[in-house]
Amino acid sequence: MSMDNDLDVVDDLLAEDTVKDKYLTFIIEEEEYGIEISQIVEIISISDITRVPEVESYVKGIINLRGSVIPVIDVRERFRKAPKEYDSLTCIVVIEYGEYTIGLIVDRVSEVMYIPESQISTPPKAKLSFHNRFIKNIGKVGQGVKLLLDLDKFLQQDNAM
Repeated sequence: MSMDNDLDVVDDLLAEDTVKDKYLTFIIEEEEYGIEISQIVEIISISDITRVPEVESYVKGIINLRGSVIPVIDVRERFRKAPKEYDSLTCIVVIEYGEYTIGLIVDRVSEVMYIPESQISTPPKAKLSFHNRFIKNIGKVGQGVKLLLDLDKFLQQDNAM
């Protein structure tokens, strides 16, 4: 094995460590949610959204992001929260989900946060509210918690809605 290959392996490990246990947190109403930073592509301001007929109401439409057309979902509406006018803090968190790129409209982005695996637990089994089915885990941070999104369930079409 050459020295160059050894350095490539070290670079790959360092790159993985820089995103391990890190989450982008965002706000919907006063609740703070998180998505693994490894799935985040970028954060952009609200732009012109083209409506698409016959999609779920929480799918706001599509946008052109530097030549790529991506669907945009309003997280607030997906959680069945009351609609809110978009303001200067409202933004689109662009994520990669498998082979797809998707925009998530959030009230505001909070921060990138380190939450070690030892501080993450599964949610309580009780169904306390509709949107808790979209929560994969709970991150314990100081005296508070961050609700970590389950993108598989969140992005799944729900015929019962």
